[in-house]
Amino acid sequence: MPMRPGRCYSHITSQPYTRKEYIHGVPQPKITKFETGNKEMTEKYEVKLDLISLEIGQIRSNALESARIMTGKFLNLEVGEGNFYMRIPKYPHQVIRENKMMAFAGADRLQDGMRLSFGKPIGVATIAKAGDKLIEVWGRKADIEKLKEALRRGAAKFPVKTRIIISEHRY
Repeated sequence: MPMRPGRCYSHITSQPYTRKEYIHGVPQPKITKFETGNKEMTEKYEVKLDLISLEIGQIRSNALESARIMTGKFLNLEVGEGNFYMRIPKYPHQVIRENKMMAFAGADRLQDGMRLSFGKPIGVATIAKAGDKLIEVWGRKADIEKLKEALRRGAAKFPVKTRIIISEHRY
């Protein structure tokens, strides 16, 4: 069975930890842009595709950024920059901590084990529940296969199982 990306931190092992004022040195999320494409044309797009999560899990901010880049690049090349609008509705609030251990010969005599094992912050993630939207894409009906392929490529970057939902878009 192939390894899924981000498998060390994809499962939720504790309650949500989002109080950044109590943790010093929380890194900024890797994802900076949550919207791409032509937002003004949203009323004229005919279809909306949603990439939804099928299971609960944590998605790191670098996985969100990687999926955004992959999906956006494919859509820019295949559909055209002004012919789609993409949005990522999830924001990474969850602080991920790691209790770093030494990993070299003789390290067992130097470590303190579980003493003060709160951990140092190494990144942030979002908690995805079953049915949550991870990526939303609006576009033309003629480009529906290309939109689906872009979402499929973006879904490969997430550590949770996903599904693409297609709906007619009308205001």
